[in-house]
Amino acid sequence: MNNVPTGRRGSWRRALATAATLGALASPIAIAALRSQRVDAQAAQPGPSAPAFEVASIKPNNSGDGRVMMSNQPGRYTASNVTLRLLIRNAYQLQDFQISGGPGWIASDHFDIVAKIDASVQDEIAAAGPRAPGQGLLAERFKLVVHTETREQPIYALVLARSDGRLGPQLKKSETDCAAVMAAARGRGPGRGLPPGPPQPGDPIPCGFRIGMGNMAAGGAPLAQFANSLGMFTGRVVQDRTGLTGNYDFNLTWTPDQMPQRAPGAPADQPIRVNGFDIDPNGPSIFTALQEQLGLKLDSQRGPVEMLVIDRAEHPVEN
Repeated sequence: MNNVPTGRRGSWRRALATAATLGALASPIAIAALRSQRVDAQAAQPGPSAPAFEVASIKPNNSGDGRVMMSNQPGRYTASNVTLRLLIRNAYQLQDFQISGGPGWIASDHFDIVAKIDASVQDEIAAAGPRAPGQGLLAERFKLVVHTETREQPIYALVLARSDGRLGPQLKKSETDCAAVMAAARGRGPGRGLPPGPPQPGDPIPCGFRIGMGNMAAGGAPLAQFANSLGMFTGRVVQDRTGLTGNYDFNLTWTPDQMPQRAPGAPADQPIRVNGFDIDPNGPSIFTALQEQLGLKLDSQRGPVEMLVIDRAEHPVEN
């Protein structure tokens, strides 16, 4: 155990907040950069050489607004109405149930963040992955200190649903070289390459990842990333054990266990629209949708789960 600085399904509000967070990433390229991560002391360690923010403004947000926005673009990171707990989840690519400890305010106090990264370290940041700047910021400004522990817990294994290995109609091998697309887009600068802004509901995703309430779609994504993202809706760590390699395109839609309330006067038999996504109140569960649409299933097992334990956190000094 090393110190480093730095239920089944939850409620629809928690899932919606997570989906809104991921959906607010600035571009399909930024979303595609997310990858399934092991949490260990070495990976969690920002280290003295971690790229630093040139400017980082952190201010309390006392608006009471339920909307949460986060954007990670080259040279700039912004977040609105975020809690420290949510920042930790995103910086370490964890689910909420993988975080324990810390003072109570990390889940109740909200902040606005604007951070600028010097252009000279952009290549270093790209090589380090999307986690590094966030972890460094938390260690520097929130005085965050954590350690990791491995605990035996219930998990889900993502496996093939059919003995013949046939996939569902909504899961196909990707024919797009997203690594080449991302490299070309970085070289050409903003405004060229892939369309700017996050993909909209219903739009195809050539390279990237889109998560909404009751909907998850991707283009050119590995199934390990998909399995990691499923954890936010299943309440357990999900591990990819399909044996399928390479990148895939998929579109998965389901009805969450707990639906948000309808607008006053809205017809009871009509879909509920949340953040641009229509949710069918009579649709399949995520477990059924996985089998019918993707040809995959979740097998309940037990296994080691990496946990992040918060040893110390302080309110940032406002600037």
